Amino acid sequence: MKTRQLNPKLAAILDRIGEQFAENGKSADARERFSQENCELLKSEKVFSALVPEECGGGGYAFREICEFLGALAARHPSTALSCSMHQHIVAANRYNARHGRPGQALLEKVAASELVLVSTGAGDWLASNGSLEKVEGGFVLNAVKHFASGSPAGDVLVTSAPWQDPDAGWQVLHFPVSLRGEGVSVLDNWHPLGMRGSGSNSVKIENAFVPEASIVVRRPRGDFHMIWSVVLPVALPLIMSVYCGVAREAAARARERCRTSPDPVTPYLLGEMENALTAAELAVESMIMLTDEFRFEANLETVNEVVKRKTIAAEACKLTTAKALEACGGPGFMRGNGIESLFRDVMASHFHPIQEKRQHLFTGSLAMGQQPPGQAF
Repeated sequence: MKTRQLNPKLAAILDRIGEQFAENGKSADARERFSQENCELLKSEKVFSALVPEECGGGGYAFREICEFLGALAARHPSTALSCSMHQHIVAANRYNARHGRPGQALLEKVAASELVLVSTGAGDWLASNGSLEKVEGGFVLNAVKHFASGSPAGDVLVTSAPWQDPDAGWQVLHFPVSLRGEGVSVLDNWHPLGMRGSGSNSVKIENAFVPEASIVVRRPRGDFHMIWSVVLPVALPLIMSVYCGVAREAAARARERCRTSPDPVTPYLLGEMENALTAAELAVESMIMLTDEFRFEANLETVNEVVKRKTIAAEACKLTTAKALEACGGPGFMRGNGIESLFRDVMASHFHPIQEKRQHLFTGSLAMGQQPPGQAF
């Protein structure tokens, strides 16, 4: 399956920054740190506002175009591409909301005006969220440690949530933004993973930060599946999985090049397995992008179910593609200098984005039985 041509303007950005982007990423990964330099390159090209509609001051690029750009960016440095996808999914959710008559335009305009970097804690918080909120005059006092906050070392705004026991409605989860530069907010130096070492997915510690009542954007019952995820998942997962598909595509390209003159009679079989897996990954991601229908999708359980099934298929296929690329190269594929082992490590992180495989099976199987999703169980 051949990839589509990038939007010419996005292709030009990649041409301008690609080489430096890759060098910065390599240096950051070696030191297990976030590449602030790559973030600045993306800011200089207005990538963080690329998905914001033109009428809100942004680039106005199509959803598909940004997915394709992230896949191409991942070939240069997967970690920065992944952290950028996390920002883009918040923008995408707000673009969907604004298009469908719900609040979202104000945040889009702020991103465009200042090229703000948004950081999500949704994957770590999921349905139950964590931390504590104390009701005070005019708002709440928040204390929490938020994990897997990708891009946090360069972030401006933390888009997060926390549980609160409402005296009338019982346990709720409140969603709100918090300034990453605000008093009581600190980014911890604790991101030392197997792969995606430069994604800056550090934990964020929040101590006695004030959250104004007016900044609460969503209130939902704690632990239950809520409409908010019917907007977030259909836009987040295609963006995220486009990155991993880009990683798999790059691993396959390196394996093809290295194995071109291999005398080993087993090599063609391994490359054939790799090619099949890559095609499965590309088809699954392409189908996810089509399901979003450029923000025209129906935000309901049926859409979520179709997207999360494809996420599992894509993640497994991306992992298999990269594993076969490494295996086909033999011992040299296992060596750091050839670059495939780092792609293999990076692609392993695809499993951990919601909804993880077994939880997706539970979610999908429950719907197949005519039941509602089982809340905190997934």
